[in-house]
Amino acid sequence: MSMIQNFLRVNSETLNSFLTDSHLLRNMVYSKEAIHLNNLIDIDKAWEGIFFLLTGESIGTYDQALPPLSWLLVGPNDIDRNQDMGYGPATYTDIEQTRRIDLALQETSAEELTQRFDSITMLEKDIYPTIWDEENALDYLLQYFEDLKAFYHMAALQHEAVILFLN
Repeated sequence: MSMIQNFLRVNSETLNSFLTDSHLLRNMVYSKEAIHLNNLIDIDKAWEGIFFLLTGESIGTYDQALPPLSWLLVGPNDIDRNQDMGYGPATYTDIEQTRRIDLALQETSAEELTQRFDSITMLEKDIYPTIWDEENALDYLLQYFEDLKAFYHMAALQHEAVILFLN
């Protein structure tokens, strides 16, 4: 079974409604209409590879206290600790935290990530999904990195929070 990282941009009012009743979040993202949400993206299985290129860490060894890029897979705030969205609870970054992530991503180029790409180290560290010796692995990561960068930039421009969950 695959683990897919999802990101949902929301305004403060929507975030507060999810904090009040987390079932509203689950109902929104798992409804038939979810495929039409323009504020919901996934980065497929590229999440840990991108995280590794940005931070040098795996999800198992990262330090949540080193923001803002440490918030890219697991936000510093919980929606509902007891709600399982597939592989654990949803977390979020508030508007200011989202802005900080956007700034860090905007300062990072695809060329920098290309220089950091080391398939041998990524395989040794068991970075999910362990495809790093395949021919198009770097292109796969860079495509989703650019999508993620654009997503966070839009969230920052629109003063939105971002909800993250793995399913």
